[in-house]
Amino acid sequence: MSRGLANRVPDATSRSLWAIVRANVLTLFNAIVGTSFVLLLLLGSWQDALFGVAAVGNAVIGVVQEYRAKRSLDRLAVLEAPLARVLRDGSVQEIPTADVVLDDVLVLRAGDQVTADAAVLDSKGLEADESLLTGESDPVDKDAGAEVLSGSIVVAGRGTARVIRVGAESFSNRIAAGAKRFSLVNSEIRNSLNRILGWLTWALLPVALIVANGEMQSRGGWQQAIANGTWTDALVGVIASVIAMIPLGLVLLSSVAFAVGGVRLAGNKVLIQELAAVEGLARVDVLCLDKTGTLTEGGIIFDGVHELAEPAAQGWEHALGWFGADPEANATSRCLEAAFAHDGGSPAVSSVPFSSARKWSSVTFDGGSPGHGSWILGAPEIVLAGGPAGGAEPAADAALERAGRFAESGLRTVVLAYAAGASITAENPTLPAAVKPVVVLTFREQIRPDARQTLDYFRDEGVDLKVISGDDPRTVAAIARSVGLDAGEGYDARTLPADPVLLEEVMGAHAVFGRVSPDQKRDMVAALQRRGHTVAMTGDGANDVLALKEADLGIAMNSAAAATKAVARLVLLDGRFDRLPSVVAEGRRVIANIERVSKLFLSKTAYSIAIAVSFGLLTLQFPFLPRQLSFTDGLTIGIPSFFLALMANTTRYRPGFLRRSLSFAVPAGLIVTASLLGLNLYAASRGATAAPEAAGSLQSASVLTLSALGLWILAVVARPLDGKKLAVVLAMVASLVLLLSVPPVRDFFELALPPAYLLLAAGAAAVIGGLAVEGLAWVHARRFQGT
Repeated sequence: MSRGLANRVPDATSRSLWAIVRANVLTLFNAIVGTSFVLLLLLGSWQDALFGVAAVGNAVIGVVQEYRAKRSLDRLAVLEAPLARVLRDGSVQEIPTADVVLDDVLVLRAGDQVTADAAVLDSKGLEADESLLTGESDPVDKDAGAEVLSGSIVVAGRGTARVIRVGAESFSNRIAAGAKRFSLVNSEIRNSLNRILGWLTWALLPVALIVANGEMQSRGGWQQAIANGTWTDALVGVIASVIAMIPLGLVLLSSVAFAVGGVRLAGNKVLIQELAAVEGLARVDVLCLDKTGTLTEGGIIFDGVHELAEPAAQGWEHALGWFGADPEANATSRCLEAAFAHDGGSPAVSSVPFSSARKWSSVTFDGGSPGHGSWILGAPEIVLAGGPAGGAEPAADAALERAGRFAESGLRTVVLAYAAGASITAENPTLPAAVKPVVVLTFREQIRPDARQTLDYFRDEGVDLKVISGDDPRTVAAIARSVGLDAGEGYDARTLPADPVLLEEVMGAHAVFGRVSPDQKRDMVAALQRRGHTVAMTGDGANDVLALKEADLGIAMNSAAAATKAVARLVLLDGRFDRLPSVVAEGRRVIANIERVSKLFLSKTAYSIAIAVSFGLLTLQFPFLPRQLSFTDGLTIGIPSFFLALMANTTRYRPGFLRRSLSFAVPAGLIVTASLLGLNLYAASRGATAAPEAAGSLQSASVLTLSALGLWILAVVARPLDGKKLAVVLAMVASLVLLLSVPPVRDFFELALPPAYLLLAAGAAAVIGGLAVEGLAWVHARRFQGT
């Protein structure tokens, strides 16, 4: 232990809490927003600092999301065994798994989980289930000299093994280490918003300088504004222009929409481990499926018995009952216990446990019991090949032909044969010279009842399906065909090319793959991504962890290993595969609604930048106070967007969210700017900016114009207008009229009824701008129809 050779693993991820806080809080963007917030408080304009709530909300949500992801990764584990059984000082001891050291001798029994990589010293029918690690559902025989991998389960026999790798070097922990690499789900919405915020961050400073100069010049120049103290009003105008450019509410609303989607899916037994994963499945165009535990329920079930001998040898039901009840039975034999009862009578004289190397097991009853002699249960091609003398019964060919027909249909076949008067012992496990086939037993993997209809749904949606498994490719192909996939013969992953370009070509040409290793699964997902695909991966074993981590969206079943659930973005809590279409529907709703409301927020960003630059260059005062912008934003964007983002929307996902949003928002912003600029230039020509009172009236007229145009844009974006959307629009119009009618509200936002000529000018600017918005909506709809 002092040399670091114990089975301990450093419990750390690549992302510390401080790194998460720093990434979400200590940014240039937040520095600008925070500085603006503090300046307004210092200037005594706390009423204009309402935007600080949204900024804090964004930072808190970002920290919480990433910290939850970090905690999931920290809890990631492949090994679940609390204690290990070791041989020390001549006696068997149970110690914590972390205290296992290099060269310890593990004592392995059926049901144990192997706690460290080890080399088998002694084996008595030892078999390990490595499906969690390799994906192969068949138990693997472990003779002396073979390696047993940490995380595998002993399913039959017993033995001892010397530990050869511990801690971070063991197989299970190498998988866990790859899975603990920190990453966030690939979200088009989040990526687009981050890109917009990045652009704005660099635009803020030059725009702020232009506005500052315009504000100071409109107050008589820098020297006069500083001398008479009006620079404070100018600074408030600068802050108003800067904050107006930032779509704070869009970031916050996106998080809220994701969160509500997560809550809805939780009601359908789907756990969202990261909020942005709600949109993931709606964007997926390739779905990679693991066979065991995804298409199938993970395990085999008894299918049927098919008699061969005429007449059948007596006592075969009794023999099958014994095989099913045998404490050392493998998984296949245990399936017989329910179908063939064993009363405990007729004790066996000798027995040979199943071995993956032999492919058969046997039991011998004495002469006083039904079916006395030896019964052999195993692979038909092995059992019916005959003993050393090659003396198989003539009925063997017919039995092999029948078993082959069953195997071709995807069934697993086992034959029960009888050797009268023969005795097979563990000391001499040799098949008799002649055996008589009695019955063929068929087993099948339990196909999930919801698999076919779910796969049909994804095919209809244009999603390409790939089945990737560690099992024999022929078996995988048979399962795939049973759920309606055109599988062909299946591709043996042991022949996959190492060249990345060739691997991409193979992935494009084939749909079903078998004998795939964990590393290959990850490489196959990456190959699809390099081809421009958005890839989802389902799985339940630790062998799927690396691929789930690499995929754009990892999906784990309820029966999955702890490590698999830790890295998956979605967990199907009740294991129902047919939950996935509801995830697609929820993702579509979120994406389509956020695209809709983004047009509102980005229109505001566009006109805020255009107003700031144009008014600054023309040395006109910025036409709004920060609180007035909060007023218009709340009525025309913030409140209605909250409702629109949560409404039903079945629009199919289309790439290009940001391009479509900006193609509407930028022209709409320029229309609003032109309307306001026309109003203010007209007012300046009438001398409406000469006195403070007149300036206040012009601000009120500008607020009315902006509110009217904002509501017009809202009505256009909300189309097609059903009852709920129309109610939202009308409610905002009524709220505007009501708030302007309440004196305390008007006083708080410094609004007053403009003179008649300004009121008429504001109305004309709003109508002309609104008609221009209608024309823009018509052009936009025709341009992006069907894309």
